[in-house]
Amino acid sequence: MSNTDYPVLKLKKNEDRRIRNGHLWIYSNEIDTSATPLKDFEPGQMCQLTDSANKALGYAYINPNTLIAARLIKRGTDGEPSRSFLKKKFRAALALREQFYAERCYRLIFGEADGLPGLVVDRFYDVLVVQLSTAGMEMMKQDVIEMLDAVFEPSSILLRNDASSRKAEGLDSYIESVKGNVPEVARLSENGVLFDALIMKGQKTGWFYDQAMNRQRFMQYAKGKRVLDVFSYIGGWGISAAVAGATESFCVDASEKALDAVHHNAELNNVADKVASIQGNAFDVLKDLRTANEKFDLIVVDPPAFIKKKKDYKTGSQAYKRINQAAMQLLNPDGYLVSCSCSHHMPRTDLVKKTNEAARHIDRSMQIIEWGGQGPDHPINPVMPETEYLKAVFSRIQRI
Repeated sequence: MSNTDYPVLKLKKNEDRRIRNGHLWIYSNEIDTSATPLKDFEPGQMCQLTDSANKALGYAYINPNTLIAARLIKRGTDGEPSRSFLKKKFRAALALREQFYAERCYRLIFGEADGLPGLVVDRFYDVLVVQLSTAGMEMMKQDVIEMLDAVFEPSSILLRNDASSRKAEGLDSYIESVKGNVPEVARLSENGVLFDALIMKGQKTGWFYDQAMNRQRFMQYAKGKRVLDVFSYIGGWGISAAVAGATESFCVDASEKALDAVHHNAELNNVADKVASIQGNAFDVLKDLRTANEKFDLIVVDPPAFIKKKKDYKTGSQAYKRINQAAMQLLNPDGYLVSCSCSHHMPRTDLVKKTNEAARHIDRSMQIIEWGGQGPDHPINPVMPETEYLKAVFSRIQRI
Protein backbone atom coordinates (compact mmCIF):
# COMPACT_ATOMS: atom_id res chain seq x y z
CA MET A 1 0.00 0.00 0.00
CA SER A 2 1.45 3.40 -0.94
CA ASN A 3 1.18 6.58 1.09
CA THR A 4 -1.55 7.90 -1.16
CA ASP A 5 -3.73 4.88 -0.38
CA TYR A 6 -4.24 6.08 3.19
CA PRO A 7 -7.01 8.59 3.88
CA VAL A 8 -5.85 11.90 5.33
CA LEU A 9 -6.72 13.07 8.84
CA LYS A 10 -6.09 16.81 9.11
CA LEU A 11 -5.50 18.78 12.30
CA LYS A 12 -6.68 22.29 13.04
CA LYS A 13 -4.21 25.15 13.11
CA ASN A 14 -1.66 24.87 15.96
CA GLU A 15 -3.08 21.54 17.08
CA ASP A 16 0.06 19.74 15.90
CA ARG A 17 2.19 21.13 18.74
CA ARG A 18 1.63 18.28 21.19
CA ILE A 19 2.28 15.71 18.48
CA ARG A 20 5.52 17.38 17.43
CA ASN A 21 6.55 17.48 21.09
CA GLY A 22 6.24 13.71 21.40
CA HIS A 23 2.62 13.05 22.34
CA LEU A 24 0.74 10.27 20.53
CA TRP A 25 -2.92 11.10 21.11
CA ILE A 26 -5.18 13.24 18.94
CA TYR A 27 -8.46 14.37 20.49
CA SER A 28 -11.61 14.77 18.44
CA ASN A 29 -11.74 18.56 19.00
CA GLU A 30 -8.25 18.93 17.49
CA ILE A 31 -9.30 17.56 14.11
CA ASP A 32 -10.33 19.75 11.18
CA THR A 33 -13.63 18.00 10.65
CA SER A 34 -14.66 20.36 7.85
CA ALA A 35 -11.74 19.09 5.78
CA THR A 36 -11.69 15.51 7.10
CA PRO A 37 -15.07 14.61 8.64
CA LEU A 38 -14.84 11.94 11.32
CA LYS A 39 -17.93 10.23 9.94
CA ASP A 40 -15.90 9.26 6.88
CA PHE A 41 -13.64 6.96 8.94
CA GLU A 42 -14.15 3.45 10.28
CA PRO A 43 -12.99 2.44 13.79
CA GLY A 44 -9.44 1.18 13.63
CA GLN A 45 -8.73 2.56 10.17
CA MET A 46 -5.16 3.65 9.42
CA CYS A 47 -4.72 7.20 8.13
CA GLN A 48 -2.03 9.72 7.32
CA LEU A 49 -1.95 12.55 9.83
CA THR A 50 -1.25 16.08 8.58
CA ASP A 51 -1.07 19.53 10.12
CA SER A 52 -3.27 22.41 9.03
CA ALA A 53 -0.85 23.21 6.18
CA ASN A 54 -1.19 19.63 4.87
CA LYS A 55 2.33 18.68 5.97
CA ALA A 56 2.49 15.00 6.83
CA LEU A 57 3.21 14.20 10.48
CA GLY A 58 3.01 10.43 10.31
CA TYR A 59 0.53 7.58 10.48
CA ALA A 60 -2.24 7.15 13.01
CA TYR A 61 -5.16 4.83 13.49
CA ILE A 62 -8.52 6.34 14.21
CA ASN A 63 -11.68 5.69 16.14
CA PRO A 64 -14.29 8.36 15.29
CA ASN A 65 -16.48 7.26 18.22
CA THR A 66 -14.08 8.05 21.07
CA LEU A 67 -12.70 11.21 22.70
CA ILE A 68 -9.17 10.12 21.81
CA ALA A 69 -10.04 10.03 18.15
CA ALA A 70 -6.65 8.92 16.83
CA ARG A 71 -3.32 7.59 18.07
CA LEU A 72 -0.05 8.17 16.27
CA ILE A 73 1.80 4.93 15.60
CA LYS A 74 4.56 6.02 13.25
CA ARG A 75 6.18 9.41 12.70
CA GLY A 76 7.36 10.75 9.36
CA THR A 77 6.68 9.51 5.85
CA ASP A 78 9.52 7.06 5.31
CA GLY A 79 7.34 3.99 4.96
CA GLU A 80 4.03 2.85 6.38
CA PRO A 81 3.54 1.03 9.73
CA SER A 82 4.14 -2.40 8.19
CA ARG A 83 5.05 -5.80 9.65
CA SER A 84 8.73 -4.91 9.39
CA PHE A 85 7.99 -1.74 11.36
CA LEU A 86 6.41 -3.84 14.13
CA LYS A 87 9.40 -6.16 14.12
CA LYS A 88 11.73 -3.20 14.55
CA LYS A 89 9.68 -1.83 17.46
CA PHE A 90 9.57 -5.24 19.14
CA ARG A 91 13.33 -5.62 18.89
CA ALA A 92 13.85 -2.14 20.34
CA ALA A 93 11.57 -3.01 23.27
CA LEU A 94 13.45 -6.26 23.83
CA ALA A 95 16.83 -4.49 23.86
CA LEU A 96 15.67 -2.28 26.73
CA ARG A 97 14.42 -5.20 28.81
CA GLU A 98 17.52 -7.31 28.22
CA GLN A 99 19.61 -4.46 29.61
CA PHE A 100 17.94 -4.76 33.03
CA TYR A 101 16.48 -8.26 33.43
CA ALA A 102 18.44 -11.50 33.69
CA GLU A 103 15.27 -13.60 33.52
CA ARG A 104 12.80 -13.40 30.66
CA CYS A 105 10.02 -12.23 32.97
CA TYR A 106 8.88 -8.65 32.46
CA ARG A 107 6.49 -6.32 30.64
CA LEU A 108 7.75 -6.67 27.11
CA ILE A 109 5.60 -3.96 25.46
CA PHE A 110 4.15 -1.03 27.38
CA GLY A 111 1.82 0.67 24.91
CA GLU A 112 2.45 4.34 24.23
CA ALA A 113 5.74 4.35 26.14
CA ASP A 114 7.14 1.85 23.62
CA GLY A 115 5.56 3.71 20.70
CA LEU A 116 2.82 1.11 20.24
CA PRO A 117 -0.41 2.63 21.59
CA GLY A 118 -3.03 0.09 22.55
CA LEU A 119 -0.63 -2.85 22.91
CA VAL A 120 0.57 -4.47 26.12
CA VAL A 121 2.58 -7.71 26.23
CA ASP A 122 3.76 -9.46 29.38
CA ARG A 123 6.41 -12.15 29.12
CA PHE A 124 6.58 -15.26 31.30
CA TYR A 125 9.67 -16.93 29.89
CA ASP A 126 8.27 -18.58 26.72
CA VAL A 127 4.65 -17.56 27.30
CA LEU A 128 3.37 -14.22 26.02
CA VAL A 129 0.15 -12.64 27.33
CA VAL A 130 -1.14 -9.92 25.00
CA GLN A 131 -3.71 -7.16 25.49
CA LEU A 132 -5.11 -5.17 22.55
CA SER A 133 -7.07 -2.25 24.01
CA THR A 134 -7.94 -0.12 20.95
CA ALA A 135 -9.80 -0.61 17.70
CA GLY A 136 -6.67 0.28 15.74
CA MET A 137 -4.54 -2.32 17.47
CA GLU A 138 -7.33 -4.87 17.12
CA MET A 139 -7.21 -4.27 13.36
CA MET A 140 -3.48 -5.02 13.49
CA LYS A 141 -3.99 -8.18 15.54
CA GLN A 142 -2.80 -10.71 13.00
CA ASP A 143 0.36 -8.78 12.17
CA VAL A 144 1.07 -8.29 15.88
CA ILE A 145 0.72 -12.01 16.60
CA GLU A 146 2.86 -13.06 13.66
CA MET A 147 5.62 -10.59 14.44
CA LEU A 148 5.63 -11.50 18.15
CA ASP A 149 6.01 -15.10 17.07
CA ALA A 150 8.79 -14.26 14.61
CA VAL A 151 10.84 -12.11 17.01
CA PHE A 152 10.40 -13.95 20.32
CA GLU A 153 9.52 -17.53 19.26
CA PRO A 154 7.27 -18.16 22.28
CA SER A 155 5.84 -21.58 23.07
CA SER A 156 2.41 -20.04 23.46
CA ILE A 157 0.56 -16.74 23.03
CA LEU A 158 -2.59 -15.77 24.92
CA LEU A 159 -4.83 -12.82 24.08
CA ARG A 160 -6.35 -11.39 27.29
CA ASN A 161 -8.71 -9.04 25.52
CA ASP A 162 -11.18 -8.79 28.38
CA ALA A 163 -10.25 -5.37 29.81
CA SER A 164 -13.17 -3.01 30.48
CA SER A 165 -11.48 -0.28 28.42
CA ARG A 166 -12.27 -2.19 25.22
CA LYS A 167 -15.96 -1.41 25.65
CA ALA A 168 -15.36 2.31 25.07
CA GLU A 169 -13.61 1.41 21.82
CA GLY A 170 -16.64 -0.60 20.68
CA LEU A 171 -14.75 -3.89 21.00
CA ASP A 172 -15.90 -7.28 22.22
CA SER A 173 -14.39 -8.91 25.28
CA TYR A 174 -12.68 -12.26 24.77
CA ILE A 175 -9.82 -14.51 25.83
CA GLU A 176 -8.16 -16.49 23.06
CA SER A 177 -5.20 -18.80 22.72
CA VAL A 178 -3.53 -18.05 19.38
CA LYS A 179 -0.42 -20.23 19.63
CA GLY A 180 0.45 -23.41 21.45
CA ASN A 181 -1.19 -24.92 24.52
CA VAL A 182 -1.57 -21.96 26.85
CA PRO A 183 -1.34 -23.08 30.49
CA GLU A 184 -3.77 -21.98 33.20
CA VAL A 185 -0.81 -20.53 35.10
CA ALA A 186 2.59 -19.31 33.94
CA ARG A 187 5.79 -19.51 35.96
CA LEU A 188 7.86 -16.37 36.58
CA SER A 189 10.87 -15.43 38.64
CA GLU A 190 11.09 -12.04 40.34
CA ASN A 191 13.96 -11.03 42.60
CA GLY A 192 14.79 -14.71 43.03
CA VAL A 193 11.24 -15.58 44.12
CA LEU A 194 9.08 -17.95 42.05
CA PHE A 195 5.40 -17.38 41.28
CA ASP A 196 2.77 -19.12 39.20
CA ALA A 197 0.65 -16.32 37.73
CA LEU A 198 -3.05 -16.78 36.92
CA ILE A 199 -2.76 -15.75 33.28
CA MET A 200 -6.09 -17.25 32.17
CA LYS A 201 -8.41 -16.07 34.92
CA GLY A 202 -6.41 -13.69 37.10
CA GLN A 203 -6.32 -9.90 37.17
CA LYS A 204 -5.09 -8.08 34.04
CA THR A 205 -2.44 -10.31 32.44
CA GLY A 206 -2.13 -12.41 35.59
CA TRP A 207 0.74 -10.52 37.26
CA PHE A 208 1.89 -6.97 38.11
CA TYR A 209 5.47 -6.62 36.90
CA ASP A 210 5.41 -2.86 37.55
CA GLN A 211 6.03 -3.40 41.28
CA ALA A 212 9.08 -5.67 40.85
CA MET A 213 11.70 -3.10 41.90
CA ASN A 214 9.56 -1.92 44.81
CA ARG A 215 9.16 -5.49 46.02
CA GLN A 216 12.93 -5.86 45.81
CA ARG A 217 13.29 -2.85 48.15
CA PHE A 218 10.54 -4.25 50.38
CA MET A 219 12.51 -7.47 50.86
CA GLN A 220 15.32 -5.43 52.45
CA TYR A 221 12.91 -4.35 55.22
CA ALA A 222 11.43 -7.79 55.89
CA LYS A 223 13.98 -9.82 57.88
CA GLY A 224 12.71 -10.61 61.35
CA LYS A 225 9.48 -8.67 60.76
CA ARG A 226 5.82 -9.59 61.12
CA VAL A 227 4.37 -8.53 57.76
CA LEU A 228 0.90 -7.65 56.47
CA ASP A 229 0.25 -7.56 52.70
CA VAL A 230 -3.03 -5.72 52.03
CA PHE A 231 -4.67 -6.30 48.62
CA SER A 232 -2.21 -9.15 48.19
CA TYR A 233 -3.64 -10.74 45.01
CA ILE A 234 -1.47 -13.89 44.67
CA GLY A 235 1.13 -12.87 47.22
CA GLY A 236 3.73 -10.79 45.41
CA TRP A 237 4.69 -8.73 48.44
CA GLY A 238 3.91 -11.16 51.24
CA ILE A 239 5.72 -14.16 49.82
CA SER A 240 8.71 -12.03 48.82
CA ALA A 241 8.89 -10.86 52.44
CA ALA A 242 8.74 -14.43 53.73
CA VAL A 243 11.55 -15.49 51.39
CA ALA A 244 13.58 -12.50 52.63
CA GLY A 245 13.31 -13.64 56.25
CA ALA A 246 10.04 -12.32 57.66
CA THR A 247 8.90 -14.31 60.68
CA GLU A 248 5.25 -14.24 59.58
CA SER A 249 3.53 -12.89 56.50
CA PHE A 250 -0.23 -12.37 56.25
CA CYS A 251 -1.89 -11.84 52.86
CA VAL A 252 -5.26 -10.08 52.68
CA ASP A 253 -7.48 -10.29 49.58
CA ALA A 254 -11.17 -10.55 48.75
CA SER A 255 -10.64 -13.35 46.21
CA GLU A 256 -10.60 -16.95 47.38
CA LYS A 257 -8.95 -17.98 44.10
CA ALA A 258 -6.17 -15.44 44.60
CA LEU A 259 -5.53 -16.65 48.16
CA ASP A 260 -5.43 -20.27 46.99
CA ALA A 261 -2.66 -19.10 44.66
CA VAL A 262 -0.93 -17.39 47.62
CA HIS A 263 -0.62 -20.72 49.40
CA HIS A 264 0.49 -22.48 46.23
CA ASN A 265 3.20 -19.86 45.67
CA ALA A 266 4.27 -20.06 49.31
CA GLU A 267 4.79 -23.80 48.91
CA LEU A 268 6.66 -23.17 45.67
CA ASN A 269 9.20 -21.12 47.66
CA ASN A 270 9.28 -23.37 50.74
CA VAL A 271 7.80 -20.70 53.02
CA ALA A 272 4.34 -22.18 53.54
CA ASP A 273 4.93 -22.28 57.30
CA LYS A 274 5.42 -18.50 57.36
CA VAL A 275 2.53 -17.43 55.12
CA ALA A 276 -1.14 -17.12 56.14
CA SER A 277 -4.11 -15.61 54.35
CA ILE A 278 -7.18 -13.64 55.36
CA GLN A 279 -10.09 -13.39 52.95
CA GLY A 280 -12.35 -10.35 52.94
CA ASN A 281 -12.82 -6.70 52.14
CA ALA A 282 -9.56 -4.97 53.06
CA PHE A 283 -11.21 -2.19 55.07
CA ASP A 284 -13.22 -4.72 57.07
CA VAL A 285 -10.26 -7.04 57.61
CA LEU A 286 -8.07 -4.20 58.94
CA LYS A 287 -10.85 -3.18 61.32
CA ASP A 288 -11.18 -6.76 62.59
CA LEU A 289 -7.41 -7.07 63.06
CA ARG A 290 -7.41 -3.88 65.13
CA THR A 291 -10.28 -5.20 67.26
CA ALA A 292 -8.24 -8.36 67.82
CA ASN A 293 -5.24 -6.23 68.90
CA GLU A 294 -3.04 -7.65 66.15
CA LYS A 295 0.20 -5.75 65.45
CA PHE A 296 2.70 -5.82 62.61
CA ASP A 297 6.18 -4.44 61.97
CA LEU A 298 5.86 -3.94 58.21
CA ILE A 299 2.69 -3.31 56.19
CA VAL A 300 2.21 -2.78 52.49
CA VAL A 301 -1.00 -1.29 51.09
CA ASP A 302 -1.18 -1.88 47.33
CA PRO A 303 -4.80 -1.31 46.29
CA PRO A 304 -6.36 -1.26 42.84
CA ALA A 305 -6.86 2.22 41.40
CA PHE A 306 -9.24 4.07 43.72
CA ILE A 307 -9.32 6.95 41.21
CA LYS A 308 -10.10 5.59 37.75
CA LYS A 309 -11.35 8.91 36.36
CA LYS A 310 -10.68 12.53 37.25
CA LYS A 311 -14.21 12.93 38.58
CA ASP A 312 -13.49 10.20 41.15
CA TYR A 313 -10.63 12.14 42.73
CA LYS A 314 -12.35 13.38 45.89
CA THR A 315 -13.86 10.02 46.85
CA GLY A 316 -10.79 8.08 45.79
CA SER A 317 -8.30 10.27 47.62
CA GLN A 318 -10.30 9.83 50.82
CA ALA A 319 -10.20 6.07 50.30
CA TYR A 320 -6.39 6.24 50.16
CA LYS A 321 -6.40 8.19 53.41
CA ARG A 322 -8.76 5.73 55.12
CA ILE A 323 -6.90 2.57 54.12
CA ASN A 324 -3.52 3.97 55.10
CA GLN A 325 -4.86 5.19 58.44
CA ALA A 326 -6.30 1.73 59.12
CA ALA A 327 -2.93 0.20 58.31
CA MET A 328 -1.02 2.62 60.56
CA GLN A 329 -3.25 1.66 63.48
CA LEU A 330 -1.93 -1.90 63.17
CA LEU A 331 1.75 -0.97 63.22
CA ASN A 332 4.05 -1.54 66.16
CA PRO A 333 5.92 1.58 67.32
CA ASP A 334 8.35 2.71 64.63
CA GLY A 335 6.85 0.23 62.18
CA TYR A 336 7.20 0.60 58.43
CA LEU A 337 4.44 1.35 55.93
CA VAL A 338 4.67 1.05 52.15
CA SER A 339 1.82 3.01 50.62
CA CYS A 340 1.13 2.48 46.91
CA SER A 341 -1.11 3.97 44.27
CA CYS A 342 -1.56 2.97 40.64
CA SER A 343 -4.02 5.82 40.01
CA HIS A 344 -2.67 8.16 37.33
CA HIS A 345 -4.91 10.91 38.74
CA MET A 346 -3.25 10.62 42.17
CA PRO A 347 0.14 12.41 41.99
CA ARG A 348 2.82 11.28 44.39
CA THR A 349 2.58 14.57 46.29
CA ASP A 350 -1.13 13.96 46.86
CA LEU A 351 -0.55 10.38 48.01
CA VAL A 352 1.99 11.68 50.52
CA LYS A 353 -0.42 14.40 51.61
CA LYS A 354 -3.28 11.98 52.25
CA THR A 355 -1.02 9.46 53.99
CA ASN A 356 0.39 12.20 56.20
CA GLU A 357 -3.12 13.45 56.98
CA ALA A 358 -3.95 9.91 58.08
CA ALA A 359 -0.88 9.84 60.32
CA ARG A 360 -1.64 13.21 61.93
CA HIS A 361 -5.27 12.23 62.48
CA ILE A 362 -4.15 9.42 64.83
CA ASP A 363 -1.24 11.35 66.37
CA ARG A 364 1.47 9.67 64.35
CA SER A 365 4.33 11.18 62.39
CA MET A 366 5.37 9.96 58.97
CA GLN A 367 9.09 9.72 58.21
CA ILE A 368 9.66 9.06 54.51
CA ILE A 369 12.58 6.72 53.86
CA GLU A 370 12.48 6.29 50.08
CA TRP A 371 10.35 6.57 46.96
CA GLY A 372 9.43 3.90 44.47
CA GLY A 373 7.90 3.87 41.02
CA GLN A 374 7.47 1.61 38.02
CA GLY A 375 10.43 -0.37 36.72
CA PRO A 376 12.34 0.03 33.45
CA ASP A 377 10.00 -2.40 31.71
CA HIS A 378 7.35 0.31 32.19
CA PRO A 379 9.19 3.26 30.61
CA ILE A 380 7.69 6.75 30.67
CA ASN A 381 6.96 9.07 27.77
CA PRO A 382 7.91 12.47 29.27
CA VAL A 383 5.08 14.34 27.55
CA MET A 384 2.43 11.71 28.35
CA PRO A 385 1.83 11.79 32.11
CA GLU A 386 -0.60 8.90 31.62
CA THR A 387 2.42 6.60 31.19
CA GLU A 388 3.69 7.51 34.68
CA TYR A 389 1.17 6.14 37.13
CA LEU A 390 2.78 3.99 39.85
CA LYS A 391 3.86 5.43 43.19
CA ALA A 392 5.24 3.72 46.29
CA VAL A 393 6.11 5.62 49.46
CA PHE A 394 8.28 3.82 52.02
CA SER A 395 7.95 5.40 55.44
CA ARG A 396 8.46 4.82 59.16
CA ILE A 397 5.44 5.65 61.27
CA GLN A 398 6.31 7.01 64.68
CA ARG A 399 4.18 7.76 67.69
CA ILE A 400 4.41 11.30 68.97
